[in-house]
Amino acid sequence: MKIKSFPHTITIILFIMIIFLLMTWIIQAGEYERTELNGRMVVVPGTYKEVANNPQGFWAMLTAPIKGFVSAAQIIGFCLLVGGAFGMLNKTGAISAGLSGILAFSIRKPRYKKMVIPVIMIFFSLAGATFGMSESTIVFIMITIPLAIAMGYDSIVGICMSFMAAGVGFAAAITNPFNVGIAQGIAEVPMFSGWDFRLFTWIILTSIAIIYVMRYASKLEKNLKLSPVYELDRSRNLQEMEQNNQLVFTWRRKFIIVLLFLSLGLLVFGANKWHWYINEISALFLALGIGSVIIYRLPIKDSIDSFIGGAKDMITAGLIIGLSKGLLVIATDGKIIDSILFAVSGWGERLPKELSIQFIFLFQSCFTFLVPSGSGQAALTVPIVAPLSDLLGIGRQTAIMAFQLGDGIMSMIVPTSGVTMGVLAIANIPYPVWIKWFLKLLLLFFIASMAILVLALHYF
Repeated sequence: MKIKSFPHTITIILFIMIIFLLMTWIIQAGEYERTELNGRMVVVPGTYKEVANNPQGFWAMLTAPIKGFVSAAQIIGFCLLVGGAFGMLNKTGAISAGLSGILAFSIRKPRYKKMVIPVIMIFFSLAGATFGMSESTIVFIMITIPLAIAMGYDSIVGICMSFMAAGVGFAAAITNPFNVGIAQGIAEVPMFSGWDFRLFTWIILTSIAIIYVMRYASKLEKNLKLSPVYELDRSRNLQEMEQNNQLVFTWRRKFIIVLLFLSLGLLVFGANKWHWYINEISALFLALGIGSVIIYRLPIKDSIDSFIGGAKDMITAGLIIGLSKGLLVIATDGKIIDSILFAVSGWGERLPKELSIQFIFLFQSCFTFLVPSGSGQAALTVPIVAPLSDLLGIGRQTAIMAFQLGDGIMSMIVPTSGVTMGVLAIANIPYPVWIKWFLKLLLLFFIASMAILVLALHYF
């Protein structure tokens, strides 16, 4: 397989944008009435009506990107600021020296090497399941990718340890406020009820993810050239890692690593206790970057240059995030999202409950292409799916399970997700490569989810 044969991610996004434009000409436009519930605009069931078509043309395609940038301004700014902060942190050599220490430890005690992957994956999966870690995984792949490469694996293992693991936890959603919390509030179900079954779901999905990644890592240990990103990683591995392995883990660098872990702990606590989100997390990592260069006594000019360099590394990711949001602008302006929602909800009424729950799951999975945000999808679909589940006799808790699994699993692969495309851009992994690698695991997640939903029918 030749990686150079794959189209660029931006090319793929533009192709999908054309498809969305065509859909606005084909699908009858429609709208639901909306009302405010707990500070969110939600759909009012039974209020769908057809409206005049608003087909999007070439000019809409040209204006959609800037609208997407406006919509994604916060997360793009987050990427630039955190990238700059990590540029300062990396300039001190603390992370590289620490990774060199982990690599040396794994060489001395090879039996502990494979424990690193599952431990880190469990941590990030719990973060996704409890406080809904999502956008902030963009921060952590800058740590887990060089760690994976230093241990003799590839960048795919690196993003699996953080981004994919957090995505699995987000799908299981034990107490995730951004999908289950919102969905249960809209469906008038006690907040975070059914957590015990969701804990069971988390164990199953996380175990599948860890086993899959560990088997892949074992193959790489035998032959690293089996990696689909071998050529991409090779330059980083030979040029950066060999140089970084010469760094000494001085007391200043050790203190910076301690500061890093304290920051991560504060992030977890702040997200849970104080409901921190992008603004607060950006400030935290800016403080980490500034504190790191102060501890290392890095000159001001070098500190500023490293900040600018780190932010530059995020420019491609920011472009892709903004363009991905532009896709949703076209679908929204074309007024086809509600039409698709109405049509699909009608189909589900004609199925027995054993098939209806699978239909809802598959619908939510597909709907993630249009609305990759868990909270956004909850606001759009749960007001329709919740009363529909009453009619079908499948229960609102089970319907919410179908929503969270469909949204969470597919969000790790849809090209309309700014986080997913941003992570791949930062990792320098072509989107088709990620699709091909993830496909078998996606199938396993789907099979497990469908089985879990059958159990949920009898549990709730």
